[in-house]
Order: sequence, then C-alpha cells, then structure tokens
Amino acid sequence: MRQAVLLEPEHIEFREVPAPKAEGLGPHEVLVNIKRIGICGSEIHSYFGQHPATFYPVVQGHEYAGIVTAAGADVTVCKPGDKVTARPQLVCGECAPCRRGQYNVCEHLRVQAFQADGAAQDYFVVDDDRIVLLPDDMPLDYGAMVEPAAVGAHAAARAGDLRGKNVVVSGAGTIGNLVAQAVISAGAKKVLITDVSDLRLDIARQCGIHYTANVSMTPLKDAVKEVFGDEGFQVGFEVAGVESSIRSLMETIEKGGTIVVVAVFAKDPALSMFYLGEHELNLVGTMMYRHEDFVCTVRNIASGSLKLEPLISNRFSFDQYDKAYKYIARNRTASMKVMIEL
Repeated sequence: MRQAVLLEPEHIEFREVPAPKAEGLGPHEVLVNIKRIGICGSEIHSYFGQHPATFYPVVQGHEYAGIVTAAGADVTVCKPGDKVTARPQLVCGECAPCRRGQYNVCEHLRVQAFQADGAAQDYFVVDDDRIVLLPDDMPLDYGAMVEPAAVGAHAAARAGDLRGKNVVVSGAGTIGNLVAQAVISAGAKKVLITDVSDLRLDIARQCGIHYTANVSMTPLKDAVKEVFGDEGFQVGFEVAGVESSIRSLMETIEKGGTIVVVAVFAKDPALSMFYLGEHELNLVGTMMYRHEDFVCTVRNIASGSLKLEPLISNRFSFDQYDKAYKYIARNRTASMKVMIEL
C-alpha cells in the first residue's frame, strides 16, 4: 500500500509498504480503508519545521475518514462497510489527567502525525475506543473535518456557559470559523469574527457567521462598538496566533471576561500583565478535544447546524501531498481546508 512520510521539513517521501491484514487484528482493533485526509494548520507548521513537537520522520495525516474493512472479535462500535473517523490521540490511561478523564492533556500524550505515525496510507489500524461512527449519508469530506470541528466544540466548552453572551473570535481561518460556528450552536447572543482577509470573512458569512470585521481596516474596539454597542463582549477566542490579536482581545474585552487561546503561536507573545491582573481576566488554554466533542460534532454536522462545504477550498490526489503543502504556502489567505483524496 501507499504511505506518505515527512522525513524532514519540506521533504515528503512516498513509500510502498505491506498493508495490515484483517487476520492480524487484535480483539479491539479496526482496519480502516482511508479515503479522505484533511491538511491541518499544525501539520503546515510541521512541514516547514515550525512545530516544536513534531518527531521526524513521521507518517502524515490525523484528520481523516474511511470505510471499515475488518474489525476485531470484540469490536462493537462499528462493522465492515461503516463510515468512520477517529481521534488521533494516543494516551497512557494511567497519569493523573487520564485518571480524572482529562486524557486530552495526558502526561504522555502522543498525537498521530506529530509524535506518532498518522493515517496517510491506504489502510490504517485504529483501536476501537477512538473510533467514531459516521452516518451512512455523510460525505467523506465532512467525515475528515470532524477532527478540526471537534477542536471548535472543545474550545467553546472551555469558555463555560455561552448562552446570552457576546463573543469575539479573532482569526477566521478554518479553526476560527469552526470555533465561531460551535459558539453559535452553544447559544451565544452575538458572535463577531475578525480577520485581515476579506475572503475568509466572506466564507464565514457563507457559514452563517453574520458579524465580521477586517481588523486591517477597522480597529477591533470600533468593530466591537458597532456590533455590540454598550454591551461589549464577555468572551474572546484567540485563533489567529499573532501577538497583536491576543493583545487587542485583552484590551477590549469586558472586565472579568474570559479569553480562550486556541491558536498555536510560532513565537510566544508579549502580553499585558496590566490588563490580565487589573481587569481580572480569565486566560484559558484549550487542547484538542475529547471523545464527546467528536460525537457532538458528528451530530451537529448531520443536523446541518455546522456548515462545512464553504470551507473546502481545494482537493489534491494522494501523490500530490507535497504539492498541496506548497500550494497552501503560496496561498495562505486564499486556502482554507485542503483535502487529500485517496
């Protein structure tokens, strides 16, 4: 079978390797024929050597969907022929975070495509406790987007009860868009999403995020005043990964507000300790997701409350994996979710 390996920054090697066999599956293992892989923003960092926790060489791919071809004797969550996706988290199950159910921050966490091999190959073996069943009528593209959408669902939950609150999402890339959609689904009163790209903001509106602002032309404080009036906003999500973004959120959010940091920063930002302390802000981290975030996301996609089609900007064949990364690098503001088709 085919396999795509990131040997080192900007060097993907395609290999032919033996395919796993159904008869070799353990009792709780599932053999999946991979059909779609989404390229993630963090993998772009890995490709260019900018991700601090990528171990080379590593097989690519952690956003994926496929068809079950075989299942171990004790598997009950799926059967051959089912459409599935899966969480890419490998956890120890024994550390303190795992014991309290916070396995997404396992002390020994390994994420496939970063610290462990991913799913960029024709057939992939997954433990059944990480498998998430997809509806038969769900497009495979959408199945591969459950993973990034679950990031949004988990981030929204990290802010607590959002009902009746005004929210600003800074950064309208794929994850920012999905965060904003999750926040709307969670009952926020008004949601403003900001970016420096009119294209991304247009896609946000296509996805049902009605309030948008280009902060390269309108300062955040002015956009906040225009959208929220004297109410201001109580929750912010930093998804741009740039210093000016998080500083602007801290300066404009209501005192006592909560800012959830979603983005991976290539360089640590200099924050204002004055605003953090004197305004008694809550600065919250968020890390990936848990199984319930996947299940909730599948349900929201199936119901139509999550709109994904406007986010899919390009498709590449498996042998164009390297070309896909280079395309994204040349079209940072124009590309959203890029799909690899097997």
